[in-house]
Amino acid sequence: MIILFINKSFIINDVVISVIIIVISLILMILSILFFPKIKIRKVHLSTYWIICLVTAAILLISQLVPASKVGQALVDNTSPINPLKILALFFSMAFISIFLEYQGLFSYLARSAAKVFNHSQMGIFITFFILISILTIFTSNDIVILTFTPFICYFAKRSKINPLPYLVMEFISANTWSMMFIIGNPTNMYLASYANISFASYFIKMAIPTLVAGLIEFVIIYLLFRKPLSKPIELDDDHSVLIRHKVDVIVGLIILFTCLIFLVISSYINVEMYLISSISALVLLVYYLVVSLCRKESISHTVSIFRKLPFELIPFVVSMFVIVITLVHQGVASKIGEFLNSGPNIITYGYSSLLMSNLINNIPMSILYSAIISSSSSSLQAVYASIIGSNIGAFITPIGALAGLMFTSLLNQYEVKYSFLDFTKYGLIIGIPTITASLGALYLMFL
Repeated sequence: MIILFINKSFIINDVVISVIIIVISLILMILSILFFPKIKIRKVHLSTYWIICLVTAAILLISQLVPASKVGQALVDNTSPINPLKILALFFSMAFISIFLEYQGLFSYLARSAAKVFNHSQMGIFITFFILISILTIFTSNDIVILTFTPFICYFAKRSKINPLPYLVMEFISANTWSMMFIIGNPTNMYLASYANISFASYFIKMAIPTLVAGLIEFVIIYLLFRKPLSKPIELDDDHSVLIRHKVDVIVGLIILFTCLIFLVISSYINVEMYLISSISALVLLVYYLVVSLCRKESISHTVSIFRKLPFELIPFVVSMFVIVITLVHQGVASKIGEFLNSGPNIITYGYSSLLMSNLINNIPMSILYSAIISSSSSSLQAVYASIIGSNIGAFITPIGALAGLMFTSLLNQYEVKYSFLDFTKYGLIIGIPTITASLGALYLMFL
């Protein structure tokens, strides 16, 4: 009896200690994003949020609150649908293809060409940008579009002497809405859909209508918010600085991108994992570019420039959060959360709670945690799709909600555009709450 009591006490203590460590680390992560987002080591600037997560993961492993063998096995398990290394391979390979096209000037050229069609009409330019950003997000990813278009919009607004806020809000909201359409649009989609073994085609069939509904709702709200500043005419001078570097490279890049997308759609039918398809596609593009660069006698610095734009900080962040989530699963916390969420309609409980949780711990850790919660509580597919919607739209509410938000606010600081945490949250709540409600409603109809 005494031994059982001691063992039970030890288990309870482990749970409490694990939760305390994780909660403190999450609080520190949020504070770091708000007050000391970067540290400088010699000439290198490092984001603090992933360093805090990495230290937390190390503490959990060293203190044996989670067995290192369990974490290692999960990382190398080739049969696991939620292996973070596969998700990272899929994300980075698609990101490489997208950044290659951006580096060649394709996205800026398209945006500039679209703007010239509506020379004096802000509303025409605004609608065109919305359509262009939405389409590019669907076929690439939200992070890539934000990295590409945020500097362009800041530059465009400064040259045109217009208020950049309507365009920046529209860009960020659109990129984090239309990213729901395909699995590849957001790492959170990849993670949660991979858990449930949802194929590319099945995912699209279920998420197309909720994404369309969300996109239309948000556009109406953004228009109502900014219709006055958008009614002012502008004068746009000719600018020949935005050019395609090499048309052949763009054509090859687009062929590889769309070929990759086709194989991703049929991946479940040909029994080839998505990360392999995207990785091979990126490798083919890399080899092509290295060969043509040598033939043109160009410096390899061009290839290095593309790699530098990849968000490598995502790697230690995702792996560290994976360790944290494995700890919560090992200590039985995830199953308890699952019991609570399953007490109500899954679309509502998982949809709204995932939006809230994204803004407490960021949507990538949230997706890792929720995949474990759904797995441990045998939740329905409704929970998976609702969590995906919450993870994307959750990025609206605060900069903490997503990696895209952190990159977005950092870019605005670089271009000296005033957009405070309060502004971000104000517009995020006004647009986000109706958008997620409408999207979850559409998802409910898809399951009837």
